[in-house]
Amino acid sequence: MKLKNLNYRILHIISTGLILVFVEAIHGQAVNPPARETIDTARNVIEQWVDTQRALSKEKQNWEMAQQSLNDRIEMVKKEIDSLREKISKSTQDISDADKNQAKLVEERETLKNAAETFKGIVDRLESKTIALNRQLPDPIRERVKPLNQRITEDPNQTKLSLSQRFQNIIGILNEVNKFNNEITVTSEVRTLHDGSTAEVTTVYIGLGQAYYVNADRTIAGAGRQSENGWNWEPANEAAGNIADVINILKNEKVADFIPLPVKIK
Repeated sequence: MKLKNLNYRILHIISTGLILVFVEAIHGQAVNPPARETIDTARNVIEQWVDTQRALSKEKQNWEMAQQSLNDRIEMVKKEIDSLREKISKSTQDISDADKNQAKLVEERETLKNAAETFKGIVDRLESKTIALNRQLPDPIRERVKPLNQRITEDPNQTKLSLSQRFQNIIGILNEVNKFNNEITVTSEVRTLHDGSTAEVTTVYIGLGQAYYVNADRTIAGAGRQSENGWNWEPANEAAGNIADVINILKNEKVADFIPLPVKIK
């Protein structure tokens, strides 16, 4: 309202001063002191008005710049808020996924734990049976698997081997035993006879089913069979010649032939 009154006043003074100057100019008369004062006043008022307009223009410009800066800041803050919301949403999703994965891992761990317990029970039983099997093996194969058998403890809870190592150990023993059982093995041994004496003999093992031995002069012979407590050997001196012939055939010292041998089946 004050600015409007000031503008009206300026326009009134300007109009009055211009009219006086125009009239006196027509009549060729000098401007009298009151008119001069009015013109000076008008000039001052105009200068004030121009300064005021300049100040208003500057203030308006400053306000527009400040408003633009404020709007930019608001826009930037909005973007930051949107970004934070997005990150929060993603973090929430990540937490949810992590919880699901953790639950899945816990479930898998329990499954593996149960499987490990079951597998341990199987390995324990296999080791026990392998120990019992070792007692039933003949000397040649028992010596062959001795390093593996020494790794088996009577008490499975006292072993330092992992389950996989224990299982591989069992597989190694069974592979050697199975290989021996599918072969005919000829070996030299010192055998204790029924009368307590000892003799150096040549023994032929037909897998784990039967075995026969004979001395060099074919006077002493015997047959062996597997039992739960080891191999049982019985004299078979009457078959000494046939046993010696079989051994010679296996050594390629005699032509292959059909040779009868004493066999006892459980």
